[in-house]
Amino acid sequence: MVKLDFSSGDLRADKRADYAAMLAGEGDYAGAAALLAEALELAPTWAAGWAKLGDYHAQAQASDAAIAAYQMALHLDPLDHMGAGLQLDLLRRVPMADTMPRAFVESLFDQYAPRFDHALVEKLGYRVPELLRDALLRAGHSHFPHALDLGCGTGLMGQAIRPHAGQLSGVDLSAGMLRQARAKGIYDQLEKADIAAMPLVSQRFDLILAADVFIYLGALEQVVGWAAAHLAQTGLLAFTLEAAGPDDPDFVLQPSRRYAHSREYVQRLLAQAGLAITSLEPTVLRHDRGQALAGYLVIARGRTTSPATEGDGQMLAPA
Repeated sequence: MVKLDFSSGDLRADKRADYAAMLAGEGDYAGAAALLAEALELAPTWAAGWAKLGDYHAQAQASDAAIAAYQMALHLDPLDHMGAGLQLDLLRRVPMADTMPRAFVESLFDQYAPRFDHALVEKLGYRVPELLRDALLRAGHSHFPHALDLGCGTGLMGQAIRPHAGQLSGVDLSAGMLRQARAKGIYDQLEKADIAAMPLVSQRFDLILAADVFIYLGALEQVVGWAAAHLAQTGLLAFTLEAAGPDDPDFVLQPSRRYAHSREYVQRLLAQAGLAITSLEPTVLRHDRGQALAGYLVIARGRTTSPATEGDGQMLAPA
């Protein structure tokens, strides 16, 4: 993993960048962009600086300049730790990527991990874990011999479902998030993995959870197919999504750099995976910039018989 570095290594450039950030904080994005451009003349290979310059230009409504800056950031950092490619898609209004760059998601959450719980729960009114747990309880599901928490993060979903799970496993891409989850002592097994590209294994789960996770994937065919293949007989897949608008396509990249999904896409996707929807409820997931964020709580039941799959060992390591 590459740690995201926002320092240019040039003190003169860093000082200009600091002043630029001050101007941006005051709402002067054009001034911030001009000052950061001077910094980049001193540190032309500073990928994070080019990405930030793109942000300032975009805020100043200078789209062409923003596109050029993001392209330079992507050229300097092909793995795209800053998510410059996503910003390019947004500016062009022709989203091409059907998932977020792994490096961007990993770096974002590694840095966010220490303050994640406080920011979401206390500042944004985050309650997705409780909403999913309560939806399962309302449907009469109160015990799961083996539950898997996809994109487990710091363990907020794990804390909510722990009293109802015999064995609880978690998977996340971010090592920083996994450290926070491990410290809580609520998981029996934890593993660092990309949920968008997990191998077939021999394990089966009575419940697979994805709380505020699919919003970072876009296209969900692969991960939902994986989940369908790894549910125990009549096991459940429970997840949340942000709601796309009525005129949006199957999924759309939002300015927040999260994906929203349409109800019709979810219904079609689950049917294709052989999963039966038992609940699809509109809800408020949390508050974002003072606005209620609309989404869905989805619970789907697996096949009465599971398809045969082959695995070459255990996916999850002890916590």
